[in-house]
Amino acid sequence: MQERQYQVVINAQRQYSVWPVQQPLPGGWLALGFSDTRQRCLEHIGELWSDLREHSLQLALADMGAAHG
Repeated sequence: MQERQYQVVINAQRQYSVWPVQQPLPGGWLALGFSDTRQRCLEHIGELWSDLREHSLQLALADMGAAHG
């Protein structure tokens, strides 16, 4: 039996997830063009996503650091 295929997706906060290839993406999520087994997609996300904080928080912290720099 063939394993179900998933794709790596990202949202506006630069959070990654996996989503079944056969299902339409939920609103606010974009496919990155990588699809494979769920496990391989999770491994790919692990290679890409080094900072788990939301992008808006990353920007706010960077702004605070620049203001106090």
